[in-house]
Amino acid sequence: MAPADRSFARRTLLTATAALTGAALLGGTAQAAGTRHTAWPAQFPLPDGFQPEGITIGSKPYGYFGSLANGDVYRASLATGQGRVVVKGAGRPTVGLKIDRHGRLFLAGGASGEIRVADARSGETEQVYATGGTFVNDVVLTPGAAWFTDSFKPVLYKLAKGAVTTVPLSGDWQQGPDFTANGIERTPDGRALLVVNGYANGGGLMRVDPRTGAARAVDLGGAKLPNGDGLLLLGRILYAVQQQQNAIDVFRLNDAGTRGTALTRITDPRFRIPTTVAAWGGRLYLPNARFDVEPTPTTDYDVVAVDQV
Repeated sequence: MAPADRSFARRTLLTATAALTGAALLGGTAQAAGTRHTAWPAQFPLPDGFQPEGITIGSKPYGYFGSLANGDVYRASLATGQGRVVVKGAGRPTVGLKIDRHGRLFLAGGASGEIRVADARSGETEQVYATGGTFVNDVVLTPGAAWFTDSFKPVLYKLAKGAVTTVPLSGDWQQGPDFTANGIERTPDGRALLVVNGYANGGGLMRVDPRTGAARAVDLGGAKLPNGDGLLLLGRILYAVQQQQNAIDVFRLNDAGTRGTALTRITDPRFRIPTTVAAWGGRLYLPNARFDVEPTPTTDYDVVAVDQV
């Protein structure tokens, strides 16, 4: 996502042509149906004015959501939809976030340029790291490290052993004049990273060597991700949220993450510009960011669940 003072204007640039092109390349759409957890809500509210963007789900059925408005982290039970703020953001935004097995939340600080680590149980912010970045967007956890994207600089940030290292991106990476890098994941074999590049070749994925920062464009068979945001890898199935298109594009990757075959597109009438995605129990959960409306303290936000492919 883009900084607050630019996000609304930038996200109105989507055209009908882009949406139709993406759907055609994916061979039509898959309308989301009911889920196996019929007793659990398939839609539940977030606080008014929250401005959600990121989501993470750990080893228990709780979703954690970050606020662009003030950086709060809200935890909701997937079984009931009820929740509360568990980490206060002190007025600085939270964009992407991930939780590890120890209950630590790794928070991308957006335009603050910060990386924050918080305890999901106590609510305390344990560490704050200044990256010198422009817009720290999304995060993925790998063994021994947390990796963050910067949407306006051709770099990744690696947080490991209590220190942040900046890794310049090279190779096929093309930095656009505006918002470029977004979601980040690991390849199926775990040897490299996958990063959304919304600019190069009309938008797609880059496979990045974490040792060198060398990027290689992933062959998606002609499919584009001009509005690609959050990524989720389950086995070899990659879910890529196309926020303004109100869709999730689904690909099957090879082990190395160098090629992907488009499988389908998930759409749902409840989508209101979803941004990121996490999984639990055969479902995908997505916060609706509503980037098509000017946010106010009373703007309503929610989370929707659809079936995995």
